[in-house]
Amino acid sequence: MAITRTSDTWWKNSVFYCLDVETFQDSDGDGVGDFAGLIQRIDYLAGMGVTCLWLMPFYPTPNSDDGYDITDYYGIDPRLGTLGDFVEFIRTARDRGIRVIADLVVNHTSKEHPWFQSARSDPNSPYRDWYVWSDRIPPGDGKDGLVFPDKEDSNWEWDEQAGRYFLHRFYKHQPDLNIANPAVRDEIRKIIGFWLQLGLAGFRVDAVPFLLETIGIQGRMDIAPHDWLRELRAFLGRRRGDALLMGEVNLEPEEVRRFFGDGDELHMCINFNLNQSFAMALARGDASALIHGLKALPSLPPDAQWGNFIRNHDEWSLDKLTEAERQEVFRAFGPKPEMQLFGRGLRRRLPTMLDGDPARIHMAYSLMFALPGAPVLFYGEEIGMSENLDIPGRLSVRSPMQWSDEINGGFSTAKPGDLRRPVVSGKRWGPAGVNVAGQRRDDASLLNWMERLIRRRNETPEIAFGTWSIVPVTDPAVFALRYDWEGRTVLTIHNLGGKECGATFKVENALGWDSLIDLFGHGDFDLGKEGEVSIDLDRYGCRWFRVRRKGETILL
Repeated sequence: MAITRTSDTWWKNSVFYCLDVETFQDSDGDGVGDFAGLIQRIDYLAGMGVTCLWLMPFYPTPNSDDGYDITDYYGIDPRLGTLGDFVEFIRTARDRGIRVIADLVVNHTSKEHPWFQSARSDPNSPYRDWYVWSDRIPPGDGKDGLVFPDKEDSNWEWDEQAGRYFLHRFYKHQPDLNIANPAVRDEIRKIIGFWLQLGLAGFRVDAVPFLLETIGIQGRMDIAPHDWLRELRAFLGRRRGDALLMGEVNLEPEEVRRFFGDGDELHMCINFNLNQSFAMALARGDASALIHGLKALPSLPPDAQWGNFIRNHDEWSLDKLTEAERQEVFRAFGPKPEMQLFGRGLRRRLPTMLDGDPARIHMAYSLMFALPGAPVLFYGEEIGMSENLDIPGRLSVRSPMQWSDEINGGFSTAKPGDLRRPVVSGKRWGPAGVNVAGQRRDDASLLNWMERLIRRRNETPEIAFGTWSIVPVTDPAVFALRYDWEGRTVLTIHNLGGKECGATFKVENALGWDSLIDLFGHGDFDLGKEGEVSIDLDRYGCRWFRVRRKGETILL
């Protein structure tokens, strides 16, 4: 169902950019990025065309899980700055037309959070029931239910001080909060209200299925979990009418659909299922898996949206593929054991997985931006940054941003050994070969191409608001999508194969069409009388067209 474009649904046509403050820009030379450094880079992000920043956790933390173990939901990690710095950052971003959302991590806290310290120390503590306790490990606890099977062997951890087990669906230093407790739910609302008041435009909600899970909680919850999510959405809307809840929901497609509700729960969900279909199609050079993945997606409420990505801040999860399919992707993109993680994902960024092939990299991002939904970039993707496999686990893709070929890639003036994490090494992928300053001076660089792609995506609301349909093409390597919205039509065509090809197809309901206008300036052409299209595509070629109807003027 197509909807009218309004400012209240800004997320449907946004370009999201995810970054970690501590690895983006260090302003004071202590080796850790900070808000003052991020402020210095706002104009870079605005110039690139980013319309919404997604900040990874910036709260006080012992940093046992890269900031996802939080000790204070109302503060700023002092390494990153102060609340004053945060407000100045929000003001600067807003001045440049950029909204800001942040990670909401409330399914668990750090073990060092004052709430847990109070809860474990006294059975009569008001915070005792803020967590999930048990006298024994419940039946069924085992490897199959672990999020991090390489680090944990149970979802329950004995606490000597409390004399009981506590639930932790993630690491043992992250006890789960008890959402069955109304006081916990009230506190989550206060956290949301606090950051909205300071200028956030919404939240990326971490691990939503675990947040709503009631396994291990004794007694009945006084409200159904999804009803509570609706209440949270309503509270958010009352505090800021255009605020966003973007959910991390890595479940089967129909299960993900439940988290949108009737348009009254999450506004957006990160599209893990389509991402994994994308991986299969990319590895095979065949669009069939992507077509299947698109057709498997459920329809969404009118105001809802998918968030599409290639790489996020975790491993490239392939958990929804069959074992044979997963091994196929491993062989194509990460054949060595050190490139893989948990037996289900890859620790690499896209450029190294594609051996630095510019045409294939361009095609992959063009295709991601052309999929139904809003594009989500991870910092450094716009310049083709590599992973650093010397950094353990999922953190391999979270190395410092590479701004120049100077020491530490221009990220920090600290001694290299004092950096929060080491920069990527080597002449090809390190700052000497991949950096913002060099690419800004190169008209043929990935950065300049990405800026153009972002601009075109911002100018193509048909993708965000329109009705999509797959255009059948004989060649299995070619993937064609059509979007119709408010009398306008866009066609995107991508060759996933490594060979030049000719794509011939027929577009239905093309009466009145005159020609196809190439949105990237590669050449327009006329249509056949019955809507026939015949086009030559380079290896990994990609084309975006807007339809010109007879007598119509197209503004590019």
